[in-house]
Amino acid sequence: MSVDMNSQGSDSNEEDYDPNCEEEEEEEDEDPGDIEDYYVGVASDVEQQGADAFDPEEYQFTCLTYKESEGALNEHMTSLASVLKVSHSVAKLILVNFHWQVSEILDRFKSNSAQLLVEARVQPNPSKHVPTSHPPHHCAVCMQFVRKENLLSLACQHQFCRSCWEQHCSVLVKDGVGVGVSCMAQDCPLRTPEDFVFPLLPNEELREKYRRYLFRDYVESHYQLQLCPGADCPMVIRVQEPRARRVQCNRCNEVFCFKCRQMYHAPTDCATIRKWLTKCADDSETANYISAHTKDCPKCNICIEKNGGCNHMTSAGCV
Repeated sequence: MSVDMNSQGSDSNEEDYDPNCEEEEEEEDEDPGDIEDYYVGVASDVEQQGADAFDPEEYQFTCLTYKESEGALNEHMTSLASVLKVSHSVAKLILVNFHWQVSEILDRFKSNSAQLLVEARVQPNPSKHVPTSHPPHHCAVCMQFVRKENLLSLACQHQFCRSCWEQHCSVLVKDGVGVGVSCMAQDCPLRTPEDFVFPLLPNEELREKYRRYLFRDYVESHYQLQLCPGADCPMVIRVQEPRARRVQCNRCNEVFCFKCRQMYHAPTDCATIRKWLTKCADDSETANYISAHTKDCPKCNICIEKNGGCNHMTSAGCV
C-alpha cells in the first residue's frame, strides 16, 4: 500500500496550525509601557472625525488676554456674590479657596453655609475662635491706645490701629503677596478681602502691584486657567478639562505642559519631569563648584582641588 507522505504531512500541519496562536504571541510581546497610560481617556479630549483625522496629541485650549481673563473671572465672582449674598471681594476669596469650582461651592453652601465661609477663611470658626483680651481702644501690635475710629478689624474682631494695618499690608505686598494677606493676630487664619487692603496702601505703585499679585493668584488658583510661562508674557491659557497636555501661547509661541507649566514632556508624567529638573539643578550646582574651585591636571586632565600646602600640585594618577 502506497502512502502519500506529502499529503499526510500537510494534513498534520493544517491540524496543528492555529491562526490565533501567532496573534496571541504577538500580543504578549507588546509592551505599551507609559504611553498607554498617557493616552487613556484622550478620546474625550478631541472630536474624532475618522481614523485618519484623529490626533491623540490634540488638545483644545484658548489663549486669553489680560482683559479677557479678568472678564471671565469677574463673571464668576458676580454670579456667586449674588447667590451667597456676600461682597465681591469676599466672593473672590471663596472662589480662590475652592479653585473656582462654582458647582462645588453652591453644593457646600446648600448643605452648610456657615462651614463654607469658615473653610474659605472669611469667617472665624466659632469653636476655635479666641476673642481679643486687650482693653478697648488698644492696638495689640504697637500697644498704643488709639481712638475708636482708627481701630480696624476683620470678621474675627481682632482690632489693630490703622497705622499697623498699613505697615502690615505694605510689607506683604512689597514681598509679592496677593490673596495671602491675612489677619495680624496670632493663629488667626482669616484672609483680608481686597476692598479692605486697597485703602491701606499708601501709594498708587503699591496698589498696582497688589492688583497684579491678586490677578496672578486668581489665575493660578483657577482649575481651568494657567499663566503663560513665557518671559513677560501676559497671556492666559484656558481649557475645559485640565490635563497634562501640550499647549502653545499664540503671543510668544511658548510651548509647555498645561498641568505643570514645565516644558512639554510627553509621555512622561509631571512628577517625573519635576524630579528630573530638580536633579539637573543639583548637578548644575555641582558643576559650578567644580568650575570655581578646581583645575584640570595638565597631564591626566583630572580635576584637582587645592586645599592647602605649596603651589606645587600633582594628581594622584601622576605621582
